[in-house]
Amino acid sequence: MKLVIVSPTRTLCSTETDEVTFPGSAGRFTVLTGHAPLLSSLSAGEITYTSGKDRTVIAVKSGVVRVKDDNIEACVVTAEGDKR
Repeated sequence: MKLVIVSPTRTLCSTETDEVTFPGSAGRFTVLTGHAPLLSSLSAGEITYTSGKDRTVIAVKSGVVRVKDDNIEACVVTAEGDKR
């Protein structure tokens, strides 16, 4: 799956991934290959994604995510604040 996570000031990641977990407003959820289309708001928490054996965590305050045709696009406000 193609994962792109952006903040208002920069691209946080643009990568291929096997699995992504989001802090959805209604609770955490995981996206795997072939996931049904969805649009969700995000609450404060952590986005975690894996690529092979590598696992990455991004702390977020809020955001939105769209999943469609194995493309995942998220726009977030990071918990650390954006560094230019």
